[in-house]
Amino acid sequence: MPEAVVARSAALDQLCINSIRALTMDAVQQANSGHPGAPMGLAPLCYVLWTKHLRHNPANPAWQDRDRFVLSCGHASMLLYSLLHLTGYDLSLDEIRNFRQLGSKTPGHPEYRHTPGVETTTGPLGQGVANAVGMALAEAHLAPQFNRPEHEIIDHRVYFVASDGDLMEGVSHEVASLAGHLGLAKLIGYYDDNRITIDGATDLTYSDDVAQRFEAYGWHVLRVDDGNDLAALDWATIEAKQETKRPSLIIVRTHIAYGSPNKQDTAASHGAPLGEDEVKLTKQNLGWPSAEPFVIPEEALAEWRRCSTAGAELEVKWNQAFKRYAAAHAKLAAELERRWAGRLPSGWEAALPSFTPADDALATRAASGMVLNAVAPELPELIGGSADLGPSNNTIIKGAPNLGPGSLDGRNMYFGVREHGMGAVMNGMALHGGFIPFGGTFLVFSDYMRPPIRLAAMMGLKVVYVYTHDSIGLGEDGPTHQPVEMLATLRTVPNLTVIRPADAAETVGAWRVALEQTGTPTALVLTRQKVSNLHRSGLDATEGVRRGAYVLSEAADGKPRLILLASGSEVELALGVREKLEAEGVASRVVSVPSLELFAAQPASYRDEVLPPGVKARLAIEAAHPISWYRWVGDGGDVLGIGRFGASAPYKELFEVYGFTVDWALERARALLDR
Repeated sequence: MPEAVVARSAALDQLCINSIRALTMDAVQQANSGHPGAPMGLAPLCYVLWTKHLRHNPANPAWQDRDRFVLSCGHASMLLYSLLHLTGYDLSLDEIRNFRQLGSKTPGHPEYRHTPGVETTTGPLGQGVANAVGMALAEAHLAPQFNRPEHEIIDHRVYFVASDGDLMEGVSHEVASLAGHLGLAKLIGYYDDNRITIDGATDLTYSDDVAQRFEAYGWHVLRVDDGNDLAALDWATIEAKQETKRPSLIIVRTHIAYGSPNKQDTAASHGAPLGEDEVKLTKQNLGWPSAEPFVIPEEALAEWRRCSTAGAELEVKWNQAFKRYAAAHAKLAAELERRWAGRLPSGWEAALPSFTPADDALATRAASGMVLNAVAPELPELIGGSADLGPSNNTIIKGAPNLGPGSLDGRNMYFGVREHGMGAVMNGMALHGGFIPFGGTFLVFSDYMRPPIRLAAMMGLKVVYVYTHDSIGLGEDGPTHQPVEMLATLRTVPNLTVIRPADAAETVGAWRVALEQTGTPTALVLTRQKVSNLHRSGLDATEGVRRGAYVLSEAADGKPRLILLASGSEVELALGVREKLEAEGVASRVVSVPSLELFAAQPASYRDEVLPPGVKARLAIEAAHPISWYRWVGDGGDVLGIGRFGASAPYKELFEVYGFTVDWALERARALLDR
C-alpha cells in the first residue's frame, strides 16, 4: 500500500479515535460533572473493537445474535455514549449535549432500557463483569440446544471492559473463578490498566498480579503494552477470538485522560471535568480540527457510520440463515422464538401441583422444590441452582443434567459459595434473553447479593430468588444464620416482589405469580420447618397471593372486632389465636399477607375490604423485624415481631422465648381490645 494511503488511513483512524475524546471532554465540561479520563484512554481500544470485531446492528439493538458489549466501569459512560452516537444508534448529538441532565438518554451511568444499545445498567463496580459472565453462559447454554449442523444460528461473543475498581471488587473474583471453571470461551474482557483511582495511584491499595490471578482462574491472558497501538489491539482481539476452551482477558496499558497536557495520568482527570482551558489545550495537543464543542468532522462520522451498513448486512445474512433453519427445524425455531419473546408455553400451569388441608404438613421450601420439579419439564427456560445449598434450598431439578465444564447445556447450576456472583450472573442471563433464572440461598445471605438484587429490580428483570430458612425457625444454627432484618430490608427495594407463603398451596401461587409477572424480580421466602396446609373460607391460595393479602378465616358473624395479619409460618399461629378469641366471644378475622408489595398495589376498595378502616384493633404477627407492618396496623394496632438477634436452640423453644406462641399473641390481642 502506498505510503500516502497508509498515512491518510492512520490520520483517519486518529480522527475517529479523537472523536470519542472530544465528545467526552465536551459533554463532561458542559455538564460540569462526569469522568473524562477513562474514555479518553480507552478510545483506541473501543475504536478497534467496535469497527473491526463487534457484530452489532445500530439500527436494531435487539438483534438476537448480536455480540454483547458491557462497560463494567459505568462511570466511563461517555465512552459508551460516544460509541453509540458515532456508530449510528438512536442517540442524537443533542442527547450527548444533555449528558447527566434530567430526562436525557445519557445519564451519569448507563441504564438498561433507557438508552438504545446499553446492554445492562452498570456503575456499581464489578457488576458488569458478572453480567457479562451470565450473558456468555446464556449463549453457551443455548447454542448446543438449538444449533444444528449447517445451522449455527446462535453464535456470538460477549465483550466487557473492566477497570481497576471492577477487579478490586469481590464479585469479580467470584465470577472470574466461575467463568474459568466453566470454560466460557466466547467471553472476552479488556482490563483498563491505567493505574489511577480517585484517591491516586492504584499502588496505594492494589498490587495484584492481574495476569497471574486470571491465569490461576483458568483464563487465557494477553497483554497490550501500549493502549494506542491499534495493530496490537487488533491482534490481541483476534487471538482471543481464536481461543476455544477458555475465557480471555486482555490487559491493556492505557493512560487516563490521554492527550491532556496537565492532567494525563493524574487522579484529577478521573471524576471531574478537565476545565475549559485544559479542554482547549488537549484538543490542540491532539490536533483536533475544531475549537467549538460537539463538532465531529464529516469524514470521521462517515467512517464510524460504516458500522451501521456492516451491521445491517450482518443481520440480513443472519435473518436469511434463520429462515433456512426454521424451514429445516420448525419446532426448534418456534421454541427459540417463544423463549426470546419471553412468552410462557400454552397450558404450562396444568403441571402445577395442588395441596389440600388433608395433606401432611410440609415446609414451604419442600413445597417449592415440588413446584419447581413439576413445572421444569414444561418450562425449559427455567434454569438455575443454588450457592452451594441445593439440597437445603430444594433447587435441584431431579433427573436434569448438571451444568458444568463440557456440559454447558445442563439445567442444574452449581454456583458455589458465591451468593453475590450468583445474583449478578442471573442478571446477565436474564439480560441475554431466553431464560428465567432462579437462584437459592438462605434468607440471611440475601445481604451478600444485595447489589444484583437492587439492579435486577432497577432493570425490571424476571429472575426468581429462592430464599429458605426464613426466620429463627431454622433453630440450632443460631443468630448468624437466623434472618431478622432481611425481610424488612428486601421490602424496601423498589420494584422487588417479596412473597412469603403460609403453606404449600400459597407456595404454588407464589411460584405462579413469579413466573407470570413481568418487569420485576421475585423473592420467595420459605420455611425450614413444616407448616400445616390451611383451610380457606374465601379466595383460593393462588388468587390470594396475586392480591398480596386476603381473608383466610372470617369472623363467625362476619363482623370482626379484631384483625390478625400474618405471613408465612405465623399464619398458622394467627389461626390459633383466632380460635381462642372466638371461644371467648370475640369476633376476629385472619388475613394472610404473603406479599405486602402486591397488596399495596391493589385498588383501595379491595384493601379496605380486607382491612376495614373501621376496625382499628389489628395485630400483625411475623417472626422478623416489625417495621414493615406499621403502615397496615395503623395507630390502633400492634406488631408482634423480633427486634433483636436470635439464638442457638431448637426452633420450638425459640418461638416460645421470642413470644411466638398462641398464648403470648393472645395477650397482645386482648390488650388491643382493651384500649
